[in-house]
Amino acid sequence: MKRTYIYLSALAAVLISFSACRKLDVPVESQYVKSNFPVTTNDYTALMGSMYSNLSSQFAVPYWRMQELTTDEAILPARDGNFDDGGQYRQMHYHTWTFDHPYVNGIWQWGFGGGINNCNFILSVLASSKLNDSTKAAYSNEVRAMRALYYFFMMDLYGNVPIITKYPVDSLPATQPRAQVYAFIESEMKDLAQKLPSKTSSLATNATQYGRPTKAMAFAVLAKLYMNSQVYIGTPRYTDVVAMADSIQNNQNYFLDTKFRDIFLPNNGPQINETIFAIPYDQQIPGNQFTRFGFFYYLVNAYGFNVGLSIAMSTTPEFYARFNIPGDFRTKTWLVGPQYVPDGNGGFTNTPVYYPNTNTQIVITAPLILVPPKPMDVGNTTASQAEGVRSIKYYPDPTTIQATRLNGNDVPVFRLADIYLMKAEAILRGAAATTVNGTLQTPLYLVNKLRDRAGAQQCPNPTLDTLLDERARELSREGWRRDDLLRYNQFEKEYILPNDALSMDKSEYRRLFPIPINELKLNTNLVQNPGYPGR
Repeated sequence: MKRTYIYLSALAAVLISFSACRKLDVPVESQYVKSNFPVTTNDYTALMGSMYSNLSSQFAVPYWRMQELTTDEAILPARDGNFDDGGQYRQMHYHTWTFDHPYVNGIWQWGFGGGINNCNFILSVLASSKLNDSTKAAYSNEVRAMRALYYFFMMDLYGNVPIITKYPVDSLPATQPRAQVYAFIESEMKDLAQKLPSKTSSLATNATQYGRPTKAMAFAVLAKLYMNSQVYIGTPRYTDVVAMADSIQNNQNYFLDTKFRDIFLPNNGPQINETIFAIPYDQQIPGNQFTRFGFFYYLVNAYGFNVGLSIAMSTTPEFYARFNIPGDFRTKTWLVGPQYVPDGNGGFTNTPVYYPNTNTQIVITAPLILVPPKPMDVGNTTASQAEGVRSIKYYPDPTTIQATRLNGNDVPVFRLADIYLMKAEAILRGAAATTVNGTLQTPLYLVNKLRDRAGAQQCPNPTLDTLLDERARELSREGWRRDDLLRYNQFEKEYILPNDALSMDKSEYRRLFPIPINELKLNTNLVQNPGYPGR
């Protein structure tokens, strides 16, 4: 079952243009007047939809790349100059980004312009509406939750950012300390967790809530906030992680799906039981291009489609080496070695896949061997094109077309498996194990629940080190690797590529991204993060 889009399908009728703005003190040039003020359900659907369309537009490419290309999990090497794109991918890899990097600038605009400021605008419209009190409160809670989610993303990436809660702003907003932003997010989500709707046993009801904030989504944001609290504000809060995990698990409508692969297929949606909050995508909703950039072009016909794709993005050999547990289905989410026609069930037939018009079987190899003097470049021969393990966790969508090259796979932001692993880690870091639904949930229990689902050999004794590897196996390509490495103090750990003349900048100030130079020029009340040049 594919989901229905309550908000996103109505975006052609969105009535506002504000979300395109990046400047934090934009004057009011377009206000609703009596003749165009939202009245009907469709009017409000379109109004609310803008905060979701903005979320989907950048989450799965530039935001995801800031979280993953900066780690060992994802790498986008050049191929004889192709896919270098001004060095923006290797700057992520080597931690040498600047305050004018396109991701640094674009995601700030995404988070504040189309995200936070747009949410404030919607709240101002709702406050002036003639909706009944209960409807107005429900809409407002939804918008506040999305605003807090955007704030979590911004706080996580940039640390010290402005707190803006009204529209229009009456003065240039000033930078606030990360701890204050953290406290704002916590306060908002704790309040909203009591007001947002809960997931039910009704698939029809859940379909209307899918991709929208729920109580469990608020608890999940809080769990993430507390999980990295030591990183964010210097204070560990592992007992609170467990409390938030329990709050989610107390709703028994969340449970692990039987098949790991189903969670990420192109037809995923509200029928996925463990999804807490996901971003919907299809061929009309741009933003998911995992296949376009991360697949291997010469395999397209074997997977049932035929469009032009990149051959660039892969993972490092060191990251892939963690997929080493006997029987683990999650290993099949990677393409490496001789390639065979897929069997349609997550496995492969015995039919080889050959390069076009040859009898040469495609063989993908794990090492990424650089070819000097071009930086982070593996060359562009047939053999070097096949260097680098590819991910098919977001399984290639056979309905993709050349014009857009989009995936229809929805992208989970929070899911129950992650909650299990956060809870296990929090207990290993000192929190007490708790009993949920009659079962004492120890790290051993929680980790092996996921291994059972994956068909993997049981874990005999989870430790913090093995849990980090377990997170890699379970959550690869889900946008959490940077946060994990920061928490484990491994963000600066370098994996040197063969023949590499460059090296990583291991400065700890790069645990935050810089405030974009354009924003510093527009707003003199913004303060640059330590270590980066100012105006």
